[in-house]
Amino acid sequence: MAVLVEAEAADIAARLDTLGPLPAHDDIRRPEAGLVMVQGRIGGDGRAFNLGEATVTRTAVRLAGGEVGFSCVLGRDGAKARLVALCDALMQSDLWRTAVETRVVAPLRETLEAAERTEAARTAATRVDFFTLVRGED
Repeated sequence: MAVLVEAEAADIAARLDTLGPLPAHDDIRRPEAGLVMVQGRIGGDGRAFNLGEATVTRTAVRLAGGEVGFSCVLGRDGAKARLVALCDALMQSDLWRTAVETRVVAPLRETLEAAERTEAARTAATRVDFFTLVRGED
């Protein structure tokens, strides 16, 4: 799910298209946007405080076989939320699990990891190492 929510909706749709005809499915809950309160902690272990609100979109999808998929993604992209929920439902199906993992999730994971490596290399190129010279007493 972490890979799917980080990926772009167009990329998920393109990878799902490689699976061929998908099983019949319908919305249990249509995509709906709302707000959630984001909490923070100072130092990671201090008292929690309200940092602000974030917009999220949630949805639920049921396959004809009865598998139910859920999603909650940051932002207001209902199409992406629906695609992620569909992938969640397909991953619960014994017939579709392997295909979704190998042809949708794995390629998306590789794309995201490549983007992270590129960003890390770009950031590393601007890294400055500070050091202190210690002079000995004369």
